[in-house]
Amino acid sequence: MRERLSGQRIALFESRLAEEICELVRRGGGVPVCVPAVRERRRAAGPEVDRLLRELAAEAHPLFAFSTGVGTAALFEEARALRRSADLRNALSRALIVCRGPKPVAALHKEGITAALRARAPYTTAEFVEALGSVEVRDRMAVLVHYGERNPEVASALEPRGARLRELMLYEWELPEDTSALAGIVEDLARGGFAAAAFTTQIQARHLLQIAGELGRRGELVQALRDRVVVAAVGPTCARVLSGLGIPPQVVPQTPKMGAMLNALVARLAGEEVLPR
Repeated sequence: MRERLSGQRIALFESRLAEEICELVRRGGGVPVCVPAVRERRRAAGPEVDRLLRELAAEAHPLFAFSTGVGTAALFEEARALRRSADLRNALSRALIVCRGPKPVAALHKEGITAALRARAPYTTAEFVEALGSVEVRDRMAVLVHYGERNPEVASALEPRGARLRELMLYEWELPEDTSALAGIVEDLARGGFAAAAFTTQIQARHLLQIAGELGRRGELVQALRDRVVVAAVGPTCARVLSGLGIPPQVVPQTPKMGAMLNALVARLAGEEVLPR
């Protein structure tokens, strides 16, 4: 990505991949200002996972539906802490495994396990539900591993069709413990201090607007993001939530990945042609 932005400031809200996304902005000649908007807090789920593994011991052909790479890794960590890693692996060896996108696939691969079925791109809830809809679930135990909040749409794709649903939420999305930096970036965005704002998850946008509301600046922030700031969303789910918040993004990449989003955003800010999504 050659330098094309001439020092334009880009607001970012990533936490886990903060340095990576900042480096992408720097390569384009921009100035990244990254204020994490989300904290992933692990839940105390040992007893819950222990009960699940006991139930799974009697299941010949369970179904595992993984929504998230973080949740997938957390399940293995919980099993190891319980000294029941072998029980989890045995259950997975008998199971049909369905993944929402590449992140849970990668987390399973790290454990030497391959998913049988993957949702197609762009890996939104709709594609995940579509993949699950192709599987017979009646009278089958289905373990649904959620991301940082419960997704009722996915649960509704399983339980009403006769699955014996077990839901796991091993971590939760929360605001950072100290929200002063988020409050500061709300003020800066409302004043027009950024050329662009890039969101890698929909929860970042929701948290940003929550803080703006607490400051009494929500209307100002929304207006600034609509009128004076180029807004980028990593994919269709994030774009849909932003639009619902009154901030339709101008940049949504064809491929829902961080690098593709930054490439498209840099092209937009540099006045270059952006391919339709």
